[in-house]
Amino acid sequence: MALQGIQMDPKKLCCSICLDVLKDPVTIPCGHSYCMNCIRSHWDGEDQKHIYSCPQCRQMFRLRPDLKKNTVLADLVEEVKKTRLESAPADLCYAGPGDVSCDFCTGRKLKAVKSCLQCLASCCDQHLQPHYDVAALKNHKLVDPSKKLQENICSAHNEVMKIFCRTDQQCICYLCSLDEHKGHDTVSAAAEWNNKQQVVGMNQQKIQQRIQDREKDVRMLQQEVDAINQSADKAVTNSEETFKDLIRLIEKRISDVKQQIRSKQTDEVRKVRDLEEKLKQELVELRRRSSELEQLSQTEDHIQFLHNYPLMSNVSESTKPADITSVHHLQYFDDVTVAVSKTRDKLQDILKEDWIKTSPRPKDVSGLKIQSQRSENVPTLRSRFRKRKHDSRLETWSLREQDVSGSKTELRNVIDVNPPPTLSSAEPKTRAEFLQYSRHLTLDPNTANRWLLLSEGNKKATVDWTPKLTSDHHPDRFMEKWQVLSRESLTGRCYWEVEQRPPVDSIAVSYKDISRTGPESKFGCNDRSWTLENSYKCMFVHNSIKTLISGPPFSKIGVYLDHSAGILSFYRVSDTMTLIHRVQTTFTQPLYGGFRVTGSVELCELK
Repeated sequence: MALQGIQMDPKKLCCSICLDVLKDPVTIPCGHSYCMNCIRSHWDGEDQKHIYSCPQCRQMFRLRPDLKKNTVLADLVEEVKKTRLESAPADLCYAGPGDVSCDFCTGRKLKAVKSCLQCLASCCDQHLQPHYDVAALKNHKLVDPSKKLQENICSAHNEVMKIFCRTDQQCICYLCSLDEHKGHDTVSAAAEWNNKQQVVGMNQQKIQQRIQDREKDVRMLQQEVDAINQSADKAVTNSEETFKDLIRLIEKRISDVKQQIRSKQTDEVRKVRDLEEKLKQELVELRRRSSELEQLSQTEDHIQFLHNYPLMSNVSESTKPADITSVHHLQYFDDVTVAVSKTRDKLQDILKEDWIKTSPRPKDVSGLKIQSQRSENVPTLRSRFRKRKHDSRLETWSLREQDVSGSKTELRNVIDVNPPPTLSSAEPKTRAEFLQYSRHLTLDPNTANRWLLLSEGNKKATVDWTPKLTSDHHPDRFMEKWQVLSRESLTGRCYWEVEQRPPVDSIAVSYKDISRTGPESKFGCNDRSWTLENSYKCMFVHNSIKTLISGPPFSKIGVYLDHSAGILSFYRVSDTMTLIHRVQTTFTQPLYGGFRVTGSVELCELK
């Protein structure tokens, strides 16, 4: 019964090194069993380390265990071999086309199960048995059946090639080493096999690592595709909603203008009607007086004429009637028409400008090309990919919701007949040009971490180790990070300078609603802030994506912000203003200056 169970699972009697049925099985102290030659070869490779391990469980042995044949296991293996050979269908045992046949069989040859590198022959189970029983044959190297055994024979001397010439990088026989390869650097083929196996193992590790890196890059690209699709869908939805708001805004303005025109129309018509009624009454009176004067002029009785003359002769001077011409009344409506036409032209200009600004631009994707031939490019690729991943989402879509939202504000201004301000897009070059946009900033005590001391009129922040008797839990205060925000918000074009002692702090811009607690409250570790970490390794950080910047840290840094253009630049302050780092993005809220302090930070007085 036990034998039948073993036949059902023959893998239990296989060596985990050669993956074949155990030959001269031995059991090591941890309980695992191997072919005697397999475990010896494995431990021979560990002799230099003087620590021996089990290939399966990795248990370590400081002393090399003695190996003795496990006779019970060996007998069990032999029984399994016989049972398997007897039970195997006859047709499956014979060699067919493509199979390696036994070199010792006569007549119809059986399939070979092993090839011997010393005998240079392939054997079936039956003819392989002497290699397990005869002591002289037990040390022969057995491998999987091979048709290429003749390649192990030296063509010049018809001898087995057991030597490797490192000088000529080829396998040779003993006679070759005494002849044309005399004096060359030669080793046994087995020794060279061990060395090459180590190289193959190292190369395999490199290949596996490269595969993992490429799989990771592929996953990142897939994530980027998903992010692009989600961002595009969101942009379409938000843009549609924003344009609907614009349409409702324009429709409301149309209604307001129409109501104003109709109200003006009613008012002017009422005035004209009132004037018309007065003129009609005056006309009736004048006709009555004209009739009376006509009668007086036809009176022939002198006494009666003179008696009625004083009553008829005094004709009062007519008051000058109001200007009844309609020119000045119609001018208002003409002015409204002209104003609406100008509004239309401005709307067209704004929409055209924003369309050009947000249209897709040609992208250089060469930086994303994976060079599989050079594994050292993988970190560079990944860093470049993350940066492009961060920047590309801000430039890909023809109409992003932030740009449309900004357009809505401009359109609202145009509709209210307030033309939006225009700014030159040219960035300053010299410090004098930057100073034209200088902003006076102060630090907000309500945001300062309680270990920061503000001085110099709230323009300087220093780490203060003085114990605090009380703690102010203001909702705007940074509770864990030694950070502080500016009191003033930043929009439009702004420039300010910061001096650090020593230059190991971080300079940032941030939205007001950045978290005040937790890891995400650190400048740069979220999508609400952009920071330049000016320490022993200068780097720019946004949304936890780091961009390394070459060069030493800088004690005095100038920060230039063009909020509407989405430009944030850091400069080393000098007459020429050396650029440290620039980022192009889209800001959707007013920004505030931010500072993470480990020494002291001071806002410079700009002159």
